[in-house]
Amino acid sequence: MENLSRRKALSLGVALGLVGVANPVQAWASTGSATRDAAGTGPEWIWDDAADPLMASMLDNGHVPAINRAWESWVDNNDPLPSGLPSAFAAYLRKVNRLPSWADPAKLARAADFNRRRDTYLFMLYGLGSGIMSTVIPREARSVYWSAGGADMQDRAAKTFTFGYDLSERGAFEPAGQFVVTANKTRVVHAAVRHLLPQSPHWRAVADETIPISAADILVTFHSLGTFVHRKLLDWKIPYPAADQEAFLHSWQVAVHLLGVPYEHIPRTWAAAEKQSAQVLTPILTPTREGIALAEELLGLTAQIDLGVTRGFLNEFVRYVLSDEVGDWLGLKRDYAAAALVRTGWPAFILFREGLSPVMPGTFYLFDQFLRALAMLFLNKGASGKTTPITIPTGNRPG
Repeated sequence: MENLSRRKALSLGVALGLVGVANPVQAWASTGSATRDAAGTGPEWIWDDAADPLMASMLDNGHVPAINRAWESWVDNNDPLPSGLPSAFAAYLRKVNRLPSWADPAKLARAADFNRRRDTYLFMLYGLGSGIMSTVIPREARSVYWSAGGADMQDRAAKTFTFGYDLSERGAFEPAGQFVVTANKTRVVHAAVRHLLPQSPHWRAVADETIPISAADILVTFHSLGTFVHRKLLDWKIPYPAADQEAFLHSWQVAVHLLGVPYEHIPRTWAAAEKQSAQVLTPILTPTREGIALAEELLGLTAQIDLGVTRGFLNEFVRYVLSDEVGDWLGLKRDYAAAALVRTGWPAFILFREGLSPVMPGTFYLFDQFLRALAMLFLNKGASGKTTPITIPTGNRPG
């Protein structure tokens, strides 16, 4: 059984471009961090000492509805903290609502410019790659499904997309940007879920952890997003100079830190990130009942945009970016005509967009319009605004 699991991890590692799968038990010693993790002190044993007790108190004392009302107007990084917040909550935000001292403004500015230049590929990879990959990360799938957000996947997808979109915006980390606020709101939501989800008998019945969303879980999610996208851009031979790679990584390092992951556990280089991803992400990918249901909901939402794109096209694009093995796990029906379209049309689309081919492929407008519609679907549920309100839950998914 152990050899079978290892072969499965290796095959997925090759499919996802994350080779060199090793023993996941040793993974956190390979982060590129300054110190080696002792047993019981690695990121799988770290949650959020600052936000967790605060949010337990806010929830238990009924303050969350007032917080949600008060912080609706708190959007831009330079917005003043709203009035009406409990004093302890406002004090916490004043402490954390800033960039870490090691953040490099020049790299963050370049990352924002890179994200805008590459938003076509990022929308597709985050939406149909990372988004669907999350449904075969067992802990993430179960936590999402049984939390309040799992009962309204379009709303949750919009909020998740907002996190990535705000990270990708020009000036995301500057005063007029929105990402620092978005990250701090997300961190608070994570803390609320850590308090609420263990109260769900449905989650406890399937979970292999007693408290969700550890620092290790956040790092796994980072690998399903940042590390995965980094590798795909290289595999697709999209022009991606070293300075862009370094800036893109730095933006994710800052983002992960703003979510509460200690600096010493954040990978320092893409080589370290890919090594860690091959150890802690690839081997754990597997289907769950909750994940299969979430994938079906997400692909059903995406199918709403239509534009002549069939569900078969969506299924085959997922298979193209994640592997047929993941597609089979999720029960994605084959459409071999769509598979041929994706596997020949997408590389031709990239070549034309990058000026590497003078021939516009017949599928150019199909891919181009689909990507734009995909972005708008998840931005505030397809509304014109670019900000999706992030609210703190007060309960879990109904039984």
